Amino acid sequence: MKTLAGQLLVAMPQMQDPRFARSVVYVCAHNEAEGAMGLVINKLIDSLTMDELFSHLKLAASDAGRTRPVHFGGPVDPGRGFVLHTADYREDATLMMADGFAMTATLDILRAINKGDGPQRSLLALGYAGWAPGQLDAEMQANGWLSVDADSDLVFDTDFAAKWQRALGKLGIDLTMLSTDAGHA
Repeated sequence: MKTLAGQLLVAMPQMQDPRFARSVVYVCAHNEAEGAMGLVINKLIDSLTMDELFSHLKLAASDAGRTRPVHFGGPVDPGRGFVLHTADYREDATLMMADGFAMTATLDILRAINKGDGPQRSLLALGYAGWAPGQLDAEMQANGWLSVDADSDLVFDTDFAAKWQRALGKLGIDLTMLSTDAGHA
């Protein structure tokens, strides 16, 4: 099994699950024993901003957080926050990943972002996407997802509506040429 950690999953056009339709997921972890965990990077929680979240957490609001959105990271554990960020910020609880990406799920990173001492680039997601061992591999084989190398410009870009098409574009894919049937040309 080849690990997909550090890759982007791009939902195929026929994805039926509305939580993942036209989604792009950054895969934070993927292994045979534990399955996979990732964060949806192109869907927002429209009803919540970082400033509102800071207020709810009793962190002093800052101008830096006012216009920053909160992402729908996935349907698992939606009350838990995860910050996907550049590797220039690190604390004991930070998971360092490939190609200059890291993930931290603590209040300390939110405090650092709020004070302007956080990572250079980041996104905050509530919840995550999770797959049991073998589940993501089966979904890939069933033509549910494509994978593409992650890059920070795509991951942290704020044009959320265009991320799905941009991710497909990195693969050189024309949407009109995609088949919905696995194993057919």
